[in-house]
Amino acid sequence: MVKPWYKQFWPWFLIALPLIVVIATVYRISLLLDNKVNLVAEDYYKKGKGINVDLTKINVAKELGLNATVSSAGDTILITLQKGQLPHFPALTATFTHRTLPDRDFEKLLTADAKGTYRLVLDHDVQGPWFVELQPHDQAWMVQGRVTFPTETDVVLLD
Repeated sequence: MVKPWYKQFWPWFLIALPLIVVIATVYRISLLLDNKVNLVAEDYYKKGKGINVDLTKINVAKELGLNATVSSAGDTILITLQKGQLPHFPALTATFTHRTLPDRDFEKLLTADAKGTYRLVLDHDVQGPWFVELQPHDQAWMVQGRVTFPTETDVVLLD
């Protein structure tokens, strides 16, 4: 006697193969929608126009003889400013921009100790490649560079 089709192995096996593919596709689409990668800035035109302004700020920093080094230890980032011709260590706005994850970008206002070291204590460790910009309150000059965290050795920010 022949069993009905729904009690046999092969029809269910053949139905399961495309069903697994459909479930995996739906899962992958949901992962991609939740974890978008933003490689291009939405306001790329404004950023492109701002490059010329940034270059003049960088040139002012070079003329003043400014330079900075960055290192990290756990959740603390140390920034040492060589103040060049500046009369004192100014308060700095430090902007940390992640290469591909804009939701992790942050900006902090920092003040120096007597030796010119700026300490930034975060509530979490910073990992991976970051673009760091340092500017005074009046934004007259800028020192910038790329740093891969964590780094215990000093990384010099290039003008």
